[in-house]
Amino acid sequence: MYAIIEQGSKQYKVAQGDQIEIELTDLAPEAKTIELDKVLFIGGDGNNRIGKPYLEGAKVIGSFPSPAAAVVKGKKLYVTTFRTRKSSQRRIGHRQKHLLITIDKIEG
Repeated sequence: MYAIIEQGSKQYKVAQGDQIEIELTDLAPEAKTIELDKVLFIGGDGNNRIGKPYLEGAKVIGSFPSPAAAVVKGKKLYVTTFRTRKSSQRRIGHRQKHLLITIDKIEG
């Protein structure tokens, strides 16, 4: 069974046991799980359910060891600004932080 969820204006296809990186969200320091309730689709077990836009009562539960250990840095991206004929170049680097979670259960 798998689900398609929406988190941070992005969609992810997840199954039980998968590890995914989602956009960093505010969490309580003692939090051990996260509930993702924006489920768009559940399928793979014979009967597919499609939400309009979300499924009522469906949620995906994920876990991580601790909020501090779950924060990982993404790939380094470089933004380059170049102006022709003005001798002006600028290069700035940026690394986005993500939250690494393991999918424990798909309910719904």
